[in-house]
Amino acid sequence: DNITGLMWQQVDGGEMTIENAFIYADNLVLGGYSDWRLPTPKESFSILNHQNINPALNTAYFTNTNADYWWTNTYQAGDNTKVWCTNAGGGIGNKPKSETISAGGIKKFHARAVRDITTPTVISNHFTDNGDGTVTDNLTQLIWQKVPNLSALIWENAIAYAESLSLASATDWRLPNLKELQSLNDESLTNPSANTVFFPTIGVHNYWSSTSVQNQPVNAGFWNTQFGIITLSLKTATNYVICVKGNSTNLAVKSIDLASNICVFPNPFSSKINIENAVGQEYFELYNQTGQLFFSGKNITQHDFSYLTNGVYFLKINGEKSYKIKINKN
Repeated sequence: DNITGLMWQQVDGGEMTIENAFIYADNLVLGGYSDWRLPTPKESFSILNHQNINPALNTAYFTNTNADYWWTNTYQAGDNTKVWCTNAGGGIGNKPKSETISAGGIKKFHARAVRDITTPTVISNHFTDNGDGTVTDNLTQLIWQKVPNLSALIWENAIAYAESLSLASATDWRLPNLKELQSLNDESLTNPSANTVFFPTIGVHNYWSSTSVQNQPVNAGFWNTQFGIITLSLKTATNYVICVKGNSTNLAVKSIDLASNICVFPNPFSSKINIENAVGQEYFELYNQTGQLFFSGKNITQHDFSYLTNGVYFLKINGEKSYKIKINKN
């Protein structure tokens, strides 16, 4: 994954208990590497694609093995009978480890291993209180509404509220997508599963996301802050709202290309992309998934791609070496 700096097992290891999943990942030798492990909840959630259904994965890269769930390396805080798992529908939750077939249950819990390509980013302070009713996430660079709107709203009204919000001299607030919401979750906390030092009134509630699912247009995703479950709700139901602004750089760190020091961000992007650390001799080309060329140029530090339709693109960088970075427009 050129965004997160992780390397993933393409075909998961199949159905197994959580105990065997740890053993499997620790002993896996694949692609010439032996440092594989089970992913964290955030890592596992990062590869879900909510434009796809059953599985909510890009099956061009991840083989469909008909799994119901995928194990992570994290037990629920205070309850070692439950483990955080992502699911084929695009959610994440704390599931009893006894539910998998190998433990006597009826569900297919699979193990997909991951390894670090780049050194994980370490920051001293996850959040910064900006003193103006907003909080900056120093990992994603997203800016959050510190005090959520605790008046329950249906989904359409939640979107309207976010788009009309004026806070901290800014009016570009919006409803967060599911991955942005999940980035606030702290699996080491419960009731609520969020940092109450920076979000003191977040409480235990359901919070709307902007994410709809293609085959279920009447539903939208939400985040429950009792434990941190992500699932779906009817859009006519009423949930709470926490607004966000800015473009997430990748819900982890800036998108640093692995073959050079060139840094492309934000990713996903909505209009402009920025390019840092180019030496001035690189030639850039932007293609879509079918190979259609949309842009070519040299000595680029910023470019406006607001005219592009939403989707997946590939930025090809030709310098001393040629390589591609996958970027997403939303």
